[in-house]
Amino acid sequence: MMRAIVITPAPESVVVDGAPAHGRHVGRLARIDWTGLRERRSWLWRRLHHKRWHYVGLGNDELFVGVAIVDVGWACSAFAYLFDRRQRSLLADWSQDGLPGLQGGVSDAPLAGAHAWFRGPRARLSLRHAAGDQLHLRVDTQALHLEAELTLAAMAPPLLAIGPIAGGLAHATQKTTALPVRGWAEAGGRHFGLDGAWAAVDASNGLLARDTAWRWASAHRPDIGFNLQQGYFGHQENLLWLDGRPIALGAARFEFDVARPLAPWRVSTDDGLLDLVFTPEGARAADKNFGFAASRYVQPVGCFAGTLRAGPHAEPRSVRDLLGVTEDHRSLW
Repeated sequence: MMRAIVITPAPESVVVDGAPAHGRHVGRLARIDWTGLRERRSWLWRRLHHKRWHYVGLGNDELFVGVAIVDVGWACSAFAYLFDRRQRSLLADWSQDGLPGLQGGVSDAPLAGAHAWFRGPRARLSLRHAAGDQLHLRVDTQALHLEAELTLAAMAPPLLAIGPIAGGLAHATQKTTALPVRGWAEAGGRHFGLDGAWAAVDASNGLLARDTAWRWASAHRPDIGFNLQQGYFGHQENLLWLDGRPIALGAARFEFDVARPLAPWRVSTDDGLLDLVFTPEGARAADKNFGFAASRYVQPVGCFAGTLRAGPHAEPRSVRDLLGVTEDHRSLW
């Protein structure tokens, strides 16, 4: 019989007694700080292997928006896209690279106190914690303009996963489920209202291996949300929210055609609690190769349908038209 996974309250620090506070937790963490790790590496190693990012995905019946600001230690980058679900096309797809500290940065605070920013030619992006326990997201590029407020005050307990990393030292990720959104976006000569959309935030911070790969699935609305990852972090961050209640999930399986990412995906967990089919509506993809560094990425947007269970003996709960994304990503960084 599979052993139940215990979810514990978030610790005060990601490091306890010199080691990562290994586990799946719920609740907010003020700051992700790895300085207390017992295992030492050189300043240069830490600089090159310390990766931080903030990602926001938000959507409604009309659109899906993805925004990320990434600091990989020796460089920074950002992307922002708007996918029109009715036309099934990208109205905006923008990205830039820059110098860390000069053109972009990501704070160690994942939610309260969070600040991620990027400035480049004709581009200003920021995600900042503001009064009223809100995250203010701003995108100002040639392709996409967006102003949105994401409310944290009444959110369901967020995920905090912490653990060691093969080939690196440690990683932590704080992830939310459905956050209410207010605001607007403009792309392709069109104006979109964002009031009534739902958002999820991924704030990740770790001392990672140079070669890092993962598959990911994320979907959120008030009654149902989940986060799944298969790859460098194992099943550490797999969590289901049912009516706001967090439920740990087992290891994830992603069954799809790598050469045809717009064909249906099957996403499931080995504990039988989640079994869904994902039908893509479109995708954002990027393939960069600088020789010393490379990134291959595809993030389809679409809907999940299937069944979920709150426990191994619980009645199945039917899921339809649950908006979200999947991702197949590998980085040499």
